[in-house]
Amino acid sequence: MNDYLFFGSNQEPILIKNETDIIIKPIQFKFENENENENENENEKQIKQISSCFFSTIFLFKNGKAIEYLNEKYPNQNPEKIQIEENIQKVTVGYENEAILTIERNVFAKGEYINPKNPNEFINISSLIEDTNDKIIEDIVSGFNSIYLLTSNQNAYGIGSNQDEQLGFDSKTLKKTEKPILMMKNVSKIFSGNSSYHVFLLNSNQELFGCGDNQFGQLGLGESIKEKKIQKLTQIQNIPKGKIIDIQCGYAYSVMLIENENENPKRKLYSCGRYFFNGLGKTKDTYEFTEIKSSLFENDDNILDFSVGCFHTLILTSNSKLIGFGSNSSGELGTGYTTENDLIPIQIELPKLRFNEDISNYHISCGNDNSFLYYSLSFSNLEEDLIKLSKEKNFAIFHLKPKMEK
Repeated sequence: MNDYLFFGSNQEPILIKNETDIIIKPIQFKFENENENENENENEKQIKQISSCFFSTIFLFKNGKAIEYLNEKYPNQNPEKIQIEENIQKVTVGYENEAILTIERNVFAKGEYINPKNPNEFINISSLIEDTNDKIIEDIVSGFNSIYLLTSNQNAYGIGSNQDEQLGFDSKTLKKTEKPILMMKNVSKIFSGNSSYHVFLLNSNQELFGCGDNQFGQLGLGESIKEKKIQKLTQIQNIPKGKIIDIQCGYAYSVMLIENENENPKRKLYSCGRYFFNGLGKTKDTYEFTEIKSSLFENDDNILDFSVGCFHTLILTSNSKLIGFGSNSSGELGTGYTTENDLIPIQIELPKLRFNEDISNYHISCGNDNSFLYYSLSFSNLEEDLIKLSKEKNFAIFHLKPKMEK
């Protein structure tokens, strides 16, 4: 079986053919031209990552190839699918940008804020870093219209728009940059989101810093800090005790995964920001990270995975539950109906696919207003899961190779 589930906005070009524009219940998704061959290399059947936003969805396969689905924002690129032929380690998609990290640790990106003269052309942005000793990239993360790079020297760089101070500089003097600029040193992880105007940087001492849009308290700085824009990287205080595993950002809120080995369950979720989307069931914005509580979370139920879209969040638990909250206007919660917002976490009914197997072999990914649930051969961590899927060799009808700079 090489299947996974899709629900939400079925954007043009339609990802799931012969279906409506909005899919309100999880349905099985199979690629075209599926001809499974038992002798096929397993790398040809496994997906490593899915990244999706407003105008693009990219499927990255374990063999280092990727397929991109475009919609009507790029009228000059008519093919429904574009195959990117490179040795790719990771992909990331935002509203105005997308980037790929190659196995050689170079970053190729495109977008209106990255390459305004040719926004549909990939360029090597890692080669534009001025420090010649700092060009090896370990990780990439997209914001709404910016891209963040983490180098092997644990330095964080930003490129793209700075209109909300999401690069950590005064937007009056630096509205945007087409070259990566150094934001902070001694960084272990970067956290943002495909629709986010804010960013978090975690240092090696588990100290968290943030900057950017804070009009709804999505940086978790506390109610006393009412600034709509946080210009400089500012340390986030009153963080829940434990190890920060992951933070994912929506447009107006943030969700943090904390791990405590001595507690049961050992992993818990916390959120802050706009009450419409942060799943706390409250009627006002939350300015500090507060635990997401629900009767759906049992004492022995651990958080295996979670994903944040523009206005919705999905959570996968060890008791085989898929839980969601936030916007459901396009069916992105997969509840079988649409609603503007579900403030209280709800459980999503799923078809019986492989749930008789270990639930940890599943992974979720949220786009702008759509969602994916897919089967994984190995659940090693939140970013490096391998997903069992169909043969991908003949998917593409058009080939696009990023322009390599010498």
